[in-house]
Amino acid sequence: MRSVDEVVAGIRAGQPVVLPTDTVYGLCATPYSEPPVRRLYRLKGRGEEQPTALVGRDLDFLLECVPELRGRAATIARALLPGPFTLVLPNPARRFRWISGTRPETIGVRVPDVEGAAREVLEQVGVVAATSANRPGEPDPRRLEDVAEELRAGAAALLDGGELPGTPSTVLDLTGRDPVVLREGAVSADEALARTRAALE
Repeated sequence: MRSVDEVVAGIRAGQPVVLPTDTVYGLCATPYSEPPVRRLYRLKGRGEEQPTALVGRDLDFLLECVPELRGRAATIARALLPGPFTLVLPNPARRFRWISGTRPETIGVRVPDVEGAAREVLEQVGVVAATSANRPGEPDPRRLEDVAEELRAGAAALLDGGELPGTPSTVLDLTGRDPVVLREGAVSADEALARTRAALE
């Protein structure tokens, strides 16, 4: 386990790190330029066509990063975040295009409900690109020791947050007129859609 300062230093140096979230352990890197994100993808074994979430310390900071999220998207986001959701929202300016996969006109955002050291890291760096700290097709890591050895070895720093729920976030696509559940995760599809509808009433 490394200290918060070492994890923050790793992120700022453009290296991948392993962080606990409110769902599973995540493999994270700074999203502000393409090379660190490519390092993250190579370490995970993830195809460049796959999107990766922009994970922020709070929604207001995400709105600073992607101002176009204001309006309807922000209204829904405020009702769901922080929490175990990843929201796919319109990104007309194609910001952070290297994390958006084959849909650069959209972006996935998330604000995990975390405390302690993980919260301190996010407070200091503001935002990270994050994906689950596992190889494609492998189980989502509930504990730090569940993260594959090669991923731990390739990360600049690891933060142990104990045992996590182990179910990834629920992914909601809010780019169309009606919300669509792309992945049912920590929150059921029915509950996610109901909360989204309630936010717009």
